[in-house]
Amino acid sequence: MELLATILTNAAPYVHFISFALLVLAGFSFPISEDLVFIISASIAATIIPENTYYIFAGCFLGAYSSDIVAYAIGRYAGGRILASSRLYKIKFFNKNFSKERLGKLEMYFDKYGSKTLFFGRFVPFGVRNMLFMTAGLIKMKFKKFLLIDFIALVCTSSILFYLGYSFGENYRIIFPYLNRYKILIFILFIFIAILFNRKRIFYFWNKLFKKTFYSQL
Repeated sequence: MELLATILTNAAPYVHFISFALLVLAGFSFPISEDLVFIISASIAATIIPENTYYIFAGCFLGAYSSDIVAYAIGRYAGGRILASSRLYKIKFFNKNFSKERLGKLEMYFDKYGSKTLFFGRFVPFGVRNMLFMTAGLIKMKFKKFLLIDFIALVCTSSILFYLGYSFGENYRIIFPYLNRYKILIFILFIFIAILFNRKRIFYFWNKLFKKTFYSQL
């Protein structure tokens, strides 16, 4: 975090370009935190160059959006080849979990719940988020649908992160202990909504399991 803050602060007049570039690199799975880039960039906008606030937000937003598209493109155009040619694919675990049958089921799942998964996926940590976008590309989710859902979700997350960084200014470090709690709450909300939309299946499963257990004891 300190290294990232130093880089962005020292290049304050060009922070919108640097933030954009860093976030695009995150799409290639470089270990760069989108949350940190947004918050530190907003802090710089508030304390050093407030006249560039809109440029900085635009640079962060477009960088994050491009990053998601990169991850989607990797999954769509390179994911299948990587799985097919990788030595890992010969291992039973990968063969089982990334088989054509499994990917087919995953595609059906994304067709049914992909919108909700993508939307709430923007609130989870970097690694999980990137894998989610790559998966969307791998199972060939419609690109226009991906762009629309991701845009709406990004408007929410980017506005929140940038607002927090701008509001706290030089004291932006205070945010991070609470940021993880906010993500946990979003994750819990996601689980709750998933249960809500799948309640019939869950009740059916538990009812079937209960009957099976009950009759086996007779």
